[in-house]
Amino acid sequence: MFRSSRVGSILGLTAAMVGCIALSGCSDDSGPPTLNWYINPDNGGQATRAQQCADASNGAYKVSIQTLPTDATQQREQLVRRLAAKDSSIDAMSLDIIYTAEFANAGFLRPYTAEETVRLTAGMLPAPIETGIWKDTLYATPIKSNAQLLWYRKSLVAQAGLDPNSPTFTWDVMQKAAVDAGKKISVPGARYEGFMVWINALVLSGGGQILTDPEAGKDAVPSMAGPAGDKAAEIVGNLARSSAAPSDLTTAMEEQARAVFQGDNGMFMTNWPYIYAAARTAVEEGTLNQSVVDDIGWARYPRVSADRESGPPLGGANMAIGAYSKHPDLAVQLAECATSVEKATQYMLDEGEPSPFSASYDDPRVREEYPFADLIRESIAQGGPRPITPFYVDVAGSVINTWHPANSVGPSTPAETDSFMADVLSGKRLL
Repeated sequence: MFRSSRVGSILGLTAAMVGCIALSGCSDDSGPPTLNWYINPDNGGQATRAQQCADASNGAYKVSIQTLPTDATQQREQLVRRLAAKDSSIDAMSLDIIYTAEFANAGFLRPYTAEETVRLTAGMLPAPIETGIWKDTLYATPIKSNAQLLWYRKSLVAQAGLDPNSPTFTWDVMQKAAVDAGKKISVPGARYEGFMVWINALVLSGGGQILTDPEAGKDAVPSMAGPAGDKAAEIVGNLARSSAAPSDLTTAMEEQARAVFQGDNGMFMTNWPYIYAAARTAVEEGTLNQSVVDDIGWARYPRVSADRESGPPLGGANMAIGAYSKHPDLAVQLAECATSVEKATQYMLDEGEPSPFSASYDDPRVREEYPFADLIRESIAQGGPRPITPFYVDVAGSVINTWHPANSVGPSTPAETDSFMADVLSGKRLL
């Protein structure tokens, strides 16, 4: 979870607030350079930010958008290959939050100075900032954030006499309600990163963690065996083997989960906020009845136990500067402009990707578009990141390999994961 002392010490530094230095120009050798910004795909929001910043820069730089593959793993592979070869053409990049520590530890990122950190993160929610920090230094500043919510069909929940916003509403209560109603709980159960998101959230919500001392790198201690990991395994295994599990659970990603939830048998779902806008769009396109959207309710991510608040899954992306860029100072200016609260708020409206800034959720336009804006802000602020480790790929791969398929998970799974992960981290076993 977020360590306030670390970020607080960085943000507590005094520095004058400055805006983006406005620059723009041509890309030939005699004029201002073109900065290459590698992004994860969207509907044009980051390209819009880039153009706005170039236009506002009074001629110092242009920006060329280089779009990476949709899959986060493929994004990582492309960037790692280039940066390992010290590619100077990578000026800025949008990194999935799970890879910041790996890239920083490898020396691929230019760290932000203390003064830059103050300017870049002022007004941001704490948990997203934590995902960009490695060993007390900010290497990547949040450009967008996210947190999963619990979605439910209001009519079915009312029939069951339940309140998903109640502190007593837990995964066990939710499963029993779905079984009793003959309905389904949609969760990401495919062999991919979303499955890791689910497992990590359960462990964190139970008061545990997948990895102890992640900054120790390969010497970090796998720590799934214990009360939190055991309860997570119980929830995953019991749900997967129950009648509340969708038939496609072992292959279900976010969109498959949404399809089941919006169908006749859907009752509950854990998923990102985009699903609400997607449902409304489906109504406009004539592929979904308005009655389904009217029946969708929302609540904080479910608790593991009634006496402890959940740790909602945290997502998003961070903007980092390439260590080998020929124009690092200009790239920092681009980052300061592109990650401003105004642009993050507009991106949330245009792309459906939540902002890392608290103030965005008070914007009347956001509140109209997202009637659950306060819940998103709360969930991000108190969200639980996946392990911040330079060996995240090994850690996540170990968990996914030993927990998939979900119906195979049992009491011995957490200890088996710890053993498997320890071997992978030490080089005794390959994924």
